Amino acid sequence: MRWGWIAAGLAVLGAAAAQARAPGDYPLTPDSLVRPGVARGRLEGPFELRSAIFPGTVRRYWVHVPAGYDATQPPNLLVFQDGQRATNPTGSLRVPTVLDNLIAAGAIPPTLGVFVTPGNLSAHYPPDLGMANPDHRAEEYDALGDAYVRFVTEELLPAVAARWRFTDDPKRRAIGGTSSGAIAAWTAAWHRPQAFGNVLSFIGSYTSIGLKLGPDGTPVAYGGDTYPGLIRKSAIRPIRVFLQDGSNDLDNEHGNWFLANQQMLKALEWRNAAAERLHDLGPRYDIAHVWGDGGHSDAHGGAVLPEALRWIWRDQRPER
Repeated sequence: MRWGWIAAGLAVLGAAAAQARAPGDYPLTPDSLVRPGVARGRLEGPFELRSAIFPGTVRRYWVHVPAGYDATQPPNLLVFQDGQRATNPTGSLRVPTVLDNLIAAGAIPPTLGVFVTPGNLSAHYPPDLGMANPDHRAEEYDALGDAYVRFVTEELLPAVAARWRFTDDPKRRAIGGTSSGAIAAWTAAWHRPQAFGNVLSFIGSYTSIGLKLGPDGTPVAYGGDTYPGLIRKSAIRPIRVFLQDGSNDLDNEHGNWFLANQQMLKALEWRNAAAERLHDLGPRYDIAHVWGDGGHSDAHGGAVLPEALRWIWRDQRPER
């Protein structure tokens, strides 16, 4: 699906004609900035959570409770990986502020945000990590199995639900992230579309990070670069997915990120077209994408996040 960023792209080109723009320069829009007079939700946490599914790990999570939260009317749910960066009030994503602004404007329904870090192999989450990655990130985020989504649905969300209610409708639930957090989000929805019907994927690592070779060179675990083939040869899941990447993203031993994201898009589009040719009455992937010229950075994803959320929940806008 093509949407408003075509017009936005023309505006950027027009602005670039008047003022030089560096590749990857994507300033935040007003939707990502704290606005006077907008009711702000509460960011609760950080809380520590240990996992039986990933033994020996501990992680932090935060819960953004929307302004006017009403437990009798469970809100939508957004789960976002790398929560330490997603909640950073001076970072590129600033997800809680975006939620506040869009909810206040009636652009999206009231939404509970859950922001979780990867696990760290320690008794307690290290107090000095800051925005750095915990040491169990690749094992959780880049693996293609269902362990991570089991952690989210069987351990993380029950811990959140002990204090706050949220919807159990997959169409009203989204999971998202950047880089390896993005492929973790896609893998969660791929294995559990009944838990998450929407995916936000920024600079997604659909590459061979998770590939592990045995002594004879035979793969013993596959990486995210196998997803395009899996998508083409598997039944369609009822997933709405937003993809973002930039032409200057990474190119290294794991793969080329921009090509990998384009392969994901083409596989999703091809699978839909194949279902149409076969007159398949089942679901279709609902796809939007935006390509830019950024590198492996959250900047472009942060700039388009408000429009991505509008698109994800475009058919659920509350009445004004």
